[in-house]
Amino acid sequence: MRTALVTGASSGMGKETAKQLLDKGFAVYAAARRVDRMADLEERGAVTLRMDITRDEDVRAVVDRVSAERGGVDVLVNNAGFGLYGAVEDTAVDDARYQFEVNLFGLARLTQLVLPHMREQGFGRIVNVSSVGGKIYTPLGAWYHATKHALEGWSDALRLELAPFGVDVVIIEPGLIETEFGDVMVEPMLKRSGSSAYAGLARKLASASRSNYAPGKATPAARLAEVIVGAITARRPRTRYVAGRYGRPLVTLRRWLSDRAFDRIVMRAAGV
Repeated sequence: MRTALVTGASSGMGKETAKQLLDKGFAVYAAARRVDRMADLEERGAVTLRMDITRDEDVRAVVDRVSAERGGVDVLVNNAGFGLYGAVEDTAVDDARYQFEVNLFGLARLTQLVLPHMREQGFGRIVNVSSVGGKIYTPLGAWYHATKHALEGWSDALRLELAPFGVDVVIIEPGLIETEFGDVMVEPMLKRSGSSAYAGLARKLASASRSNYAPGKATPAARLAEVIVGAITARRPRTRYVAGRYGRPLVTLRRWLSDRAFDRIVMRAAGV
């Protein structure tokens, strides 16, 4: 029985991925800050652990627990993350640093700690949940997009390093998904930029985001979990999976259009 560790498992794609891995017979360790919101996973057989991805002691404790009980992590799903939005001028650099701590450095540290076991056994699969935001960009999302663009390059380099040891690295690039992303993004964005020189843009982007994340508009998180689990169980997975509303069209447009042409499309979509 393979052992999987899923981060950000208290809601959305993380929780749905943990459920589906349990159904597939994996031993699942589900980690998140909000342990109380993983009671349903525990009832289904998962081991739920409190972990703040930015705290090295938390990350070490989780890996030590899995290693003691299961020998190590065979499959790592780096799903924990959030979107920091607000104009660059309005966003404190400390807030930007925290965005990088959550979306890049925390998962990088966790990955470092699980790699020795994967290398020694000659097998492992690391699934990094990025975003179409790692390929494109939107106004007021500079720091969020910076972390996802960084994650893409980091994952590609890691894939090359680990290939000789039988360890594969897969990137998931979701489009619009039914998660807490919209709620977590909009209010802090308005707090930062809703009364600044960028207020008009912030209000229009907030309106567009609320519309896009309205019930029934975005792709269900369970569908993305199917893609993640498919990448985990595939004998030879692809390096990237794009899924979710608007995901593939946006990536395709970005590939073929000039920067200026894509700028116009993005601003129009934001209501500007």
